[in-house]
Amino acid sequence: MGEDTTSQRRIARFAIIGGVAALIIAAVLVALWITRPDDPSASTPTPSASETRAPSPVASPTDTPAPPPPGFPADTASYDLASLPQVTVFSVVPALPVDDAPFTVPTEERALPRGDGAPVWADPNADPVAYLPRSYDYGGTTVPIVERQEHWVRVLLVGRQAVPSQGNPAQVTGWLRTADVEISPAPESVVVSISARTIDIVRDGVAERIASDFAWGTDATPTPVGRSYIMTTQVVPEYGYTRGHPIVYLSVQSPTLDGFGGADVAVTAFHYHDARSGAISNGCLRVDPDAITKLAALPLGTPVIVNP
Repeated sequence: MGEDTTSQRRIARFAIIGGVAALIIAAVLVALWITRPDDPSASTPTPSASETRAPSPVASPTDTPAPPPPGFPADTASYDLASLPQVTVFSVVPALPVDDAPFTVPTEERALPRGDGAPVWADPNADPVAYLPRSYDYGGTTVPIVERQEHWVRVLLVGRQAVPSQGNPAQVTGWLRTADVEISPAPESVVVSISARTIDIVRDGVAERIASDFAWGTDATPTPVGRSYIMTTQVVPEYGYTRGHPIVYLSVQSPTLDGFGGADVAVTAFHYHDARSGAISNGCLRVDPDAITKLAALPLGTPVIVNP
């Protein structure tokens, strides 16, 4: 029994020694693993393709203009222009409608007929009533757009529905097919206030005051109010009162005169005159040299709104 006890004690001692040795070996292995040199391939992860790819640019939102409303259906028929009356400063076309929104600012676009000219409609659901030539000696063929649809544009026109002694001589309008015209931006306009005695040129919404006094029509020959546009700009030496400055002719004509100066038209215009203050003209707007120079530099088809 004493030998067995001694044997058991030896076995227990060896077990303790073995366990301690195992712990020491394990500790050494752990220390070696912790203190080993860095392995770049192990310590630095290889970036994946998705991690190295540059971030995709995010498209910023842009203001895409809404397409014009469909409006009237398209008309693809061909028309004989020679069979239609021509729209010019001299024309009187009873079928052309008078402008029904004379103080509404036109769109910032203008139109010019393609080819020889474009048919003009009073009502796009009916037949054309006239045609607008691409070019004419006295201009008027580059026209401001007052309403735009997918297939049609409504524009201001020269000429009259009637002379004052026989009907309404006010500014006329008409419809053109978009396929028949070239459309371009029209960022400029002219705004006149007779009561405030001011004339402004407006570009992209910014107004430039070019006159703080000018002359306008008398009660018997008033300046027509509402919207029109620059028909043509010419220097006319025989009109001595202009002192050689250009005359900026408008599309609208006198509300009281059938004709003027021996002609069968009574066109309103901006022009220079030595007497240029108050209600003293036959309907024209008389301005100083600086103002007429700036007005004459504007493109044909520039809208002009004359407020009372």
